[in-house]
Amino acid sequence: MKNIAIIVCSGVGKRMNSNIPKQFIEVNNKPIICYTIDKFEKCSEINEIIIVTNKDYIDYFNNFIINKYNYKKITKVIEGGKERQNSVYNGINCIEDKDSIVLIHDGARPFIKESDIINVIENTKIYESCILGVKVKDTVKICKDGFIENTPNREHIWLAQTPQVFKYDIIKKAYDYAIKNNIFFTDDASVVEAFNKKVKIIEGSYDNIKITTKEDLKFFDKN
Repeated sequence: MKNIAIIVCSGVGKRMNSNIPKQFIEVNNKPIICYTIDKFEKCSEINEIIIVTNKDYIDYFNNFIINKYNYKKITKVIEGGKERQNSVYNGINCIEDKDSIVLIHDGARPFIKESDIINVIENTKIYESCILGVKVKDTVKICKDGFIENTPNREHIWLAQTPQVFKYDIIKKAYDYAIKNNIFFTDDASVVEAFNKKVKIIEGSYDNIKITTKEDLKFFDKN
């Protein structure tokens, strides 16, 4: 059974206010996406990496990133879709080994720990569908029209992270259903949940943030 990582980096990063997609911004002369790929390239449990990116960056990826950083596990660099969900689906459809575990990870989430990657893989072998997440630290308010409607028990509230990990047949069938019925979700676990499958949440690290704004770049100084 192979462990195949789909790294999605086809977004444009509007909130970063940059003239290039955020995953290609360089930190210490190295693109953010490379910090992310490094974690999966170096992880002993990862057999293969599929990159999903904007079509305008496919040649750049092949000619500069893969060769420059000598990545061996990247087997495909493919074009993303209109929405993240379409991009993930393109990646899933590229997988040749149907008896595999699929890890779906954000390209702009470079601080993932190898131990968390391995932990979520091992749990997926048991539970079939798992994601990383962390418990919220602050009280959460549900609001409407500027007023608080209720305050849920924060002990039951988690922040979802990636990688989100599934056995191939589960994520493939769930995505087939979602795409066919034109139903869109904010993360991969939601797709599987809508297909009436339970998803196990595995506690990860608060450091595993997604780079979204320029302020987030300061986290490179801490890692």
